Amino acid sequence: MAKILHKPQFIIIIFLLHFLTTIHSKPFSRNLSEKQLSFKNEKQTHLHFYFHDIVAGRHPTAVKVASATTTNATRSLFGLVMVMDDPLTVGPEPESKLIGRAQGMYASADLKELGFLMVLNYYFMEGECNGSTLSILGRNAALTAVREMPVVGGTGIFRFARGYAQAKTYSADYKSGNVVVEYDVFVLHY
Repeated sequence: MAKILHKPQFIIIIFLLHFLTTIHSKPFSRNLSEKQLSFKNEKQTHLHFYFHDIVAGRHPTAVKVASATTTNATRSLFGLVMVMDDPLTVGPEPESKLIGRAQGMYASADLKELGFLMVLNYYFMEGECNGSTLSILGRNAALTAVREMPVVGGTGIFRFARGYAQAKTYSADYKSGNVVVEYDVFVLHY
């Protein structure tokens, strides 16, 4: 038979449990000063590069991972999901100097026009940016002359980054689906 605790004993046990858990628990958040974060003056950086989205050929850098049963019946390819690891280069030529990779995914999320939801990181492998990333999350109306997508964060030299990326189609092979996109990225960071 279970032992029944009397009210004073129960209150003492609850108090002790609360006291012991309070001693060992740490707060999950705290305020930090600029000095603790090593903040310096905010910088502005402009990056210019070319993004090569290769969906056809011997070595594709973007592959389809999902589609709806109706995707191919729509003009906008609604429901198509692609994963990419696209090269970022200094110039528009495929053999131009590689400076990084665009890694992430894009999905056709517009019923009427070719409009992609872009979720990706620019991972840089050259110069001062080596090992740093910028994160992009936004809409890319692919057939518009200039598209703008927000920069929502970053790592390395781009910690606390915010800004925007402007994309312009440099060349497109509509038969294969391969595209080269020129990017200008404007970033504020510390």
